[in-house]
Amino acid sequence: MSSRVQLGLNVADLDAAIDFYGKAFGVEPNKVKPGYANFVVTNPPLKLVLFERPDGGTINHLGVEVPGTREVHEATTHLQTAGLETRLEDGVDCCHAVQDKVWATDPDGLEWEWYTVLADSERLAPEAGACCSPTDAVRTEAPATACC
Repeated sequence: MSSRVQLGLNVADLDAAIDFYGKAFGVEPNKVKPGYANFVVTNPPLKLVLFERPDGGTINHLGVEVPGTREVHEATTHLQTAGLETRLEDGVDCCHAVQDKVWATDPDGLEWEWYTVLADSERLAPEAGACCSPTDAVRTEAPATACC
């Protein structure tokens, strides 16, 4: 596997979103769990993750899925060398997967993760309740005038 961008979206109606994104990208979901689904899209290389949330329609977080832990460590070194603050999570069990990851936050508070999946899991969130984001699902909305 080569790296691919991950887009985590909050959606109000998971079934409707699965239907839409399946049709839009021409693929079936890779994984569907209560309140959660993900798609592995080949073209463009994308990991699309859907989180069912009442407010829907917002970005949950962004990420880069990499082939293994070595690449997570390389991303960590790169981010730290560039002077960015990082948060490491090794063997974290969230988003229905056990993962190694490193987080960095952009100036507007948007969370980015570089991660690898180590194993499948039945758990959505760790004990604290946060899932797939160190700040429990960052929610940002585009301005009403945003285009493209």
